[in-house]
Amino acid sequence: MARHNELGREGEKLAVDYLTENGYEILEQNYRVNKSEIDIIVKKDDIVAFVEVKTRTTNAFGTPEEFVDDKKKNHIIKVANFYVIANDIESKIRFDIIAIVMGKTPKIQHFEDAYYYF
Repeated sequence: MARHNELGREGEKLAVDYLTENGYEILEQNYRVNKSEIDIIVKKDDIVAFVEVKTRTTNAFGTPEEFVDDKKKNHIIKVANFYVIANDIESKIRFDIIAIVMGKTPKIQHFEDAYYYF
């Protein structure tokens, strides 16, 4: 497996641990529709959040959250719409980003309501 794939898996595991420790219920991991994917789907306090995890070894080329571009956001929104309809979700939804910089000690930032849909 390529190093960037391993890094991504490590980051997703850290994100799941972080979310669980902070009271989120994990509903899905790596939820796919066609070629698009949502890393983690969680629920807390009647809100379903669709979480994109971005992991980097350093901020030298930009922060992890900066790598969630409009194209990626649109893919996530489409998959989220599919999930909401398929699972008859009636609660509020939001789109989060968890940014992780590994370093000596991983630094995790959780951006709730990181972007919106129309």
